[in-house]
Amino acid sequence: MDIQAYFEEWSRRPGETVRMAISTPYPSVRATLVRLVSGPGQGETVEGRTVDFSSALDATVPGRVQSTAIGSYAQLPLRAAIAGGAVSVHCWAWPTVPEREAPQTIWSLGEIALLIASGAIQLRSRDETILSIEQALVARNWYSIVATIANGQALIDLQRIGGKVGAHRVATAKTSAEVSATTLTLAGSGIDSIGSPLKPYNGKIDSPALYLTGLASQIVAALHAGKHPEAKPWASWALDRDFAAEAIAPAFPGGRPGRLFNGAERGVTGRNWDGRSDSFLEVPGQYCALQFHDDDMVDSNWDYDLAFQLPETLSSGVYAVRVDAGGSRNHFPLFVRGKTGGGAPVLFLAPTNTYLAYANDHLASLDFSSVMPHDKVVPADEEYLFAHREPGRSCYDRHGDGTPVRYSSRRRPLFNVRPGFPNWLTGSYRHFPVDMYIIEWLEHVGIGYEVATDEDLEREGRALLDRHAVVVTGSHPEYWTRAGLDIVDGYLNEGGRVMYLGGNGFYWVTSRYADKPSVIEVRRDNSGTRCWDAPYGERTHVATSELGGIWRSRGRGPNRMLGVGFASEGWSKGCGYRRLDASYDSPAAKFFDGVPEDVVGDYGHVLGGAVGDEVDRFDIALGSPEHAYVLGTSTGLGNEYQLVIEDMTLSMPDQGGAQRPDMVRADMVLFPIDGGGCVFSVGSITYGGALAWNGCDNGLSRLTANVLTAFASREPVF
Repeated sequence: MDIQAYFEEWSRRPGETVRMAISTPYPSVRATLVRLVSGPGQGETVEGRTVDFSSALDATVPGRVQSTAIGSYAQLPLRAAIAGGAVSVHCWAWPTVPEREAPQTIWSLGEIALLIASGAIQLRSRDETILSIEQALVARNWYSIVATIANGQALIDLQRIGGKVGAHRVATAKTSAEVSATTLTLAGSGIDSIGSPLKPYNGKIDSPALYLTGLASQIVAALHAGKHPEAKPWASWALDRDFAAEAIAPAFPGGRPGRLFNGAERGVTGRNWDGRSDSFLEVPGQYCALQFHDDDMVDSNWDYDLAFQLPETLSSGVYAVRVDAGGSRNHFPLFVRGKTGGGAPVLFLAPTNTYLAYANDHLASLDFSSVMPHDKVVPADEEYLFAHREPGRSCYDRHGDGTPVRYSSRRRPLFNVRPGFPNWLTGSYRHFPVDMYIIEWLEHVGIGYEVATDEDLEREGRALLDRHAVVVTGSHPEYWTRAGLDIVDGYLNEGGRVMYLGGNGFYWVTSRYADKPSVIEVRRDNSGTRCWDAPYGERTHVATSELGGIWRSRGRGPNRMLGVGFASEGWSKGCGYRRLDASYDSPAAKFFDGVPEDVVGDYGHVLGGAVGDEVDRFDIALGSPEHAYVLGTSTGLGNEYQLVIEDMTLSMPDQGGAQRPDMVRADMVLFPIDGGGCVFSVGSITYGGALAWNGCDNGLSRLTANVLTAFASREPVF
């Protein structure tokens, strides 16, 4: 991908300034603005039909390659400069990949560093090894480590916590090295010009402390035992508070706060976690660890190359900055809001939390062949991610050391959030490109609509939704904060209408940092359909103190609010909906005017049907309202579609769509709410691809347009 870019803010109002960071090897870049008005493959280009807005932006800027800092670290200013003399450093360390040959730095003080390499622990001065303990470290075990340089002697005293054999190791050596430093750096031997740590570390570090003396053996033994010896540290830091902060408060008077860089993690279990609680709120003293990865990256932190003002008269919609350079072309989506105080009847809520959760995912490394019979064709741009760490990872991935990725940011190039970006899992499209089919359908229906993002919703609350008669979701609104759920629930209960045109929605607990809204946090519980398990004791979100997992496990599953909830996933042939009695003989039957067929949606741009990918069912036992009109149900899914994990208490065979059609299905439901609210839910990710089928001239499109017309009118639905 030879043109990479991202926006400072990807949601803007008319009159506001858009800033864009660009990286390319080409000498110049031309940027123009277009409006996206269709799904992929419509028209002559893969991105679909566009409307030219070069009158708002047509600029050429110099091209350059921008660099991204990779790897997390911490810098902790000392209470005063150290210039020789005796120095001892104690900390606990939990290395995740100590067997790697490449050196990894636990801490450094100037030119003196404590490192691990090939299972050994070493004290080095620059690149010269002062002393080493070979075969000292086993992955994912806690070690108490004292390192001392004093009176021409160097010492490492190592104690494995809970070790049964050979748990205590000591090494000494003569040295002429001295410590000269003003800062204690964790997880790096220094910082390069880009901002990446040198010899980065993978693992946790707990409660580092400095002593300006050598330590007697009884003091060292007390430190290893986790006791508080009589010797007090000259410098230490308060890691048992302010878990959402990047600043680290000193535990000594008059000190300057330390700082975490590049996504170092807090809210992780420390060396003394005993399993009695899995929340740093209840036992903060058991969460004094920091976790580092050599591939952490949450913000590319590039300089901005392009700035332009959106015209005051620009209509709300999904736009893109089209970037051309060296014969290459890319489109980067920009969500243009409605004017302040305005309000079209319809609000399309782009599921940007989902875009971020999947952004730059490495799921192609997994084997999905049992649930996707088509050939797996990974796009070249996606292959790029496996060879380059700079774009970062998704919340579906693991770091290189095997621990989960819990953060994702929009301030970096997002390879798979582009119009027309192909998806190997469906063999066609997923996420943003499928949402563009819904935009194409909205353009076809012709009712006025505006666009906003999940982030906009959480920031503005009910003031955003109340300007609109109906909210239309995207195809996969999976990731929701508590604030977002509360806003939508309140809107519905006070007369709002929602059309949930997707599947597997409202599923994972998600958090957003108040001071870093570009970043989301996802800590999966050990339940739900997932790509990794949360480490024990680490379910609580740092950003909001929210317990992670699926909303269903918190009593807030989507069935209660939207009538349907996650039932199955698979990526074989999709299907349509077989109409049920309520579609013929109920107050909701009017929405089928102009729809004579008994099966609707047995066609589509994605998996060949309106039902496919991930699907939701109506289930009163899970909170679906008993008064809902169940208008249709899927005609039948294959055994590639398996029952979701949360519906099973035992691992049993024969849980596929052909064997369990009672559970593995998608349902189309509609129900009123006292006060004028109403919900229409379809329970399938591929629904948008069917809406746009045949230029939106099909029965499913007409049915859904009838619902939209009624919901948008602000008149009583029934």
